[in-house]
Amino acid sequence: MSAEPRTRIRAIVVDDEALSRAAVKEYAAGHPDVEIVAECANGFEAVRAVNDMKPDLVFLDVRMPKLDGFEVLELIGPDAHVIFVTAYDTYALRAFDVHAVDYLLKPFGPERFAEALHEARARIARAERTPVAPLVAGARPAGAYLERILIRSGSKVDVIPVANVDYVQARDDYIGLMVQGRERLKQQPLGDLEGRLDPGRFVRIHRSFILNLDRLARLDLATRHRHVAVLNDGTELPVSRVGYARLKELL
Repeated sequence: MSAEPRTRIRAIVVDDEALSRAAVKEYAAGHPDVEIVAECANGFEAVRAVNDMKPDLVFLDVRMPKLDGFEVLELIGPDAHVIFVTAYDTYALRAFDVHAVDYLLKPFGPERFAEALHEARARIARAERTPVAPLVAGARPAGAYLERILIRSGSKVDVIPVANVDYVQARDDYIGLMVQGRERLKQQPLGDLEGRLDPGRFVRIHRSFILNLDRLARLDLATRHRHVAVLNDGTELPVSRVGYARLKELL
């Protein structure tokens, strides 16, 4: 018989189905090194719990209302280790396999739970980080674009519909989202966001700017070789030669 692990694993269970949460807690009770410190019925509760409890491990359902599992993952970042819990989902399972992230396919039993937990222990011991960005991208169905952008500040989450974004500006390690005259900062590369937005609605007009085409009033020639995009509110944004070519294709 193997010795009991010395390090306790503090875990959170996130699932909108009470029976699923109960199953995880029941199976976890058979492992003395695992302590369930919180259970959450939706993604907003999960973000607050991770922020407050700083767990080692999160059992995270993929399909939930309000925030789905991948949105929760994006918000909590790579520090908490995750075992995804899901019903059959082609894109999610493919992403898990590609990025070697463990998951529990509903319905699962205690043996499969123990296997996933064993792998989680090893990852925690190796201090591995969850590959958040490629995992989220890989789990997105082809042709599916962002309809909302999530910004976390501590345990608070703001949900911004992409239709409300006027433009996005690169700001070092952050992006600045201009929404109804107010800039909202989020730690994310501009190129990462660009790849998740509908290219028919949002255009990279400059290395530092993505423009919502619905806000474009006109293109002006600032100098002989330089254009500016003039927005409906009078804001002027620089347009590179490549950005100008992109705009001409769409206008």
